[in-house]
Amino acid sequence: MWTGVFPAVTTKFTADDRLDHAEMERCFNLQMEAGCDGIIVCGSLGEGPMLSPDEKIEVLKTAQKVAGKKPVLLTVNEAGTREAASIAKRASREGANGLMVVPSPIYHTNAEETVAALRAVAQAGDLPVMIYSNRLAYRVDVSVDQMEELASDERFVAIKESSDDIRRSTEIINRLGTRYDLFTGVDNLAFEALSVGAIGWVAGLVTAFPRETVAIYQLMKQGRREEALGIYRWFRPLLDLDVSTYLVQNIKLAEVFAINTNDRVRMPRQPLSGDRRKSVEKIVKDALAVRPTLPQF
Repeated sequence: MWTGVFPAVTTKFTADDRLDHAEMERCFNLQMEAGCDGIIVCGSLGEGPMLSPDEKIEVLKTAQKVAGKKPVLLTVNEAGTREAASIAKRASREGANGLMVVPSPIYHTNAEETVAALRAVAQAGDLPVMIYSNRLAYRVDVSVDQMEELASDERFVAIKESSDDIRRSTEIINRLGTRYDLFTGVDNLAFEALSVGAIGWVAGLVTAFPRETVAIYQLMKQGRREEALGIYRWFRPLLDLDVSTYLVQNIKLAEVFAINTNDRVRMPRQPLSGDRRKSVEKIVKDALAVRPTLPQF
């Protein structure tokens, strides 16, 4: 069973646009030292669609080096099912602990196509799969009906619920009980999702603020709701940066100030500039100025 905080880590690049494995290793270690429970690489925040298959496997290996016995999942977000199945097989050969699978972000599949594509990837990789349902970003809703249809395949073990509708978490639990490990995938709905039964958090701002993210999760797990809520209220302006077309640039800029790294991205993305950069800088600096003292848990 997967539970806890799984960072959707950023991918670090050198000034000449190569993978910066040394910096990724440093940043991933910060996540592990803070008490995160796993790592997910090459997702939306990890700029997976901008990476070659070889680069994805290289990032996977770097994360495995850091994570030790904790699970490392590779995100499968290829446009075509053939390519998705291929990277799933490679991930399996390289010892990935599981896959987080996104229906094609290019072609908006219907219900039948979505189920068939997910099954094909699961069969190819033969690894535990976290289904990533994000109808806003990818315009494909892996519905509760489809989750129920896929439940007969034991390789589907978890859901990253990112519909942006907090009611969906309860609908999944009411229909399917504990069949799936339910993770929230929307940073600024995390407290709400954990309150209604989610047992994990695929987090974004955790890459800049790992200890605060872990504190919220652990306090909620211990039933210390008011303490968790106090941290969450401080965190909310930062968490809102995750729910944006510019989430990659936003979070990488937050990392600049919080963990002293760079905000290089892969084109066509470019680092934030102008008024947008000033706005995000203010949000991050204002939060850092009143960073809460974390309780013991």
